[in-house]
Amino acid sequence: MSVEFGFGTYRVVDQNLEHIQALQLAVDSGIRIIDTSSNYMDGASERMIAKVLGELDQPHTIEIISKFGYIQGTLLEQIKVDNPFNEVVKYSESCYHCIDAEFMREQLRQSLQRLQRDTLECYLLHNPEYYMYDALNKGIAVEVARDTMLQRIYNVFVALEQEVEAGRIQSYGISSNSFAKASHEPDFLPYEDLMILARNAAEEAGNTQHHFSTVELPINLLEQEGLQCATWAKKEGLRVIANRVLNAQKEGVMLRLADYDAPHQYDYHLNTVLELCEHESLQPIYNIIEQLDSNRHQFMWIGEYDAFIYTQVIPHLHKSMSILEDEDQAVLIENITLFLDQLKKMVAYECSQKTRAQLNETIGLCDKRLQHCAIDFLIKSQKVDVILVGMRKPSYVADITAINL
Repeated sequence: MSVEFGFGTYRVVDQNLEHIQALQLAVDSGIRIIDTSSNYMDGASERMIAKVLGELDQPHTIEIISKFGYIQGTLLEQIKVDNPFNEVVKYSESCYHCIDAEFMREQLRQSLQRLQRDTLECYLLHNPEYYMYDALNKGIAVEVARDTMLQRIYNVFVALEQEVEAGRIQSYGISSNSFAKASHEPDFLPYEDLMILARNAAEEAGNTQHHFSTVELPINLLEQEGLQCATWAKKEGLRVIANRVLNAQKEGVMLRLADYDAPHQYDYHLNTVLELCEHESLQPIYNIIEQLDSNRHQFMWIGEYDAFIYTQVIPHLHKSMSILEDEDQAVLIENITLFLDQLKKMVAYECSQKTRAQLNETIGLCDKRLQHCAIDFLIKSQKVDVILVGMRKPSYVADITAINL
């Protein structure tokens, strides 16, 4: 069974040169599948894909998989003012969701426009279980809510079969975190019902066979429940795409399944900033930097650190530096930036050491880099066709594509 890598675009944008270079390197290295979604970075991920593939002689040798369902960003602002679609559900103040047929068609139109394509190789419903969350919050019984969700999936399957006939997509599928849930959990998506829905949808649309081709779900070293869905999918002849392969959740904590090297210049940049802040007027900044160093061990994954820095630390630093003259402020900002860069690398290194220790307790010794052990696990499972990895930096692409599939 052959396995290939896919390039995930969850946090890439068309204005970031590093993201553009990463995708260019991925394509040059032989990656032929790109996964995106209409809501990723408010459409900027799809625009970035178009920008990179537009420079290729044969851009259509690259398969693009996009998704629909989420309502966020600019679209959410519009929907809150004037909602033309049926079956929109609220997940949070910053996220609504919809898989209504007319919503799907409009999202597909916009995605094709951003991607500068006439057709998509595969189009996925994105987490249809979001209807379940809304229904359960309203007190609707689990079985009733699940039946309604399956009816909504069927309705959009019919519309997707029609889109295949119209030539705007070649196949469709579902990307769902609930594929990786246990069957007793309330938001479990009963995947064994999907083939019946697809066959019936094809018949209603007038097609001789269904075009349901793909399931995408989280599978990784620490979250293996999805292998049951993958086993079913392979028996049904479906393609299995594993996502979140390097980001695992264990007991409510996110863990990054990757090794990072310790930064060699951490102490130098830490001491430089502390020396610059020895003046009494800069004591608040001195205290912040000292506390960052003392508390760097508390993070379990780098995303937790990023959120803390941008929401808690940066605003305080800006306020404390406002008393400085422009020239002094520029010098301090430069050195704090260098320190924070080293601090992030140090936190990533320490998080990887904690994750490695937890893995050793759970599954045994990993004698390679963690990311390589995580990829090896998926390959050896023989249940996965595409390993989807977020590769926002050229260094990430080089590390992943160096792995021998």
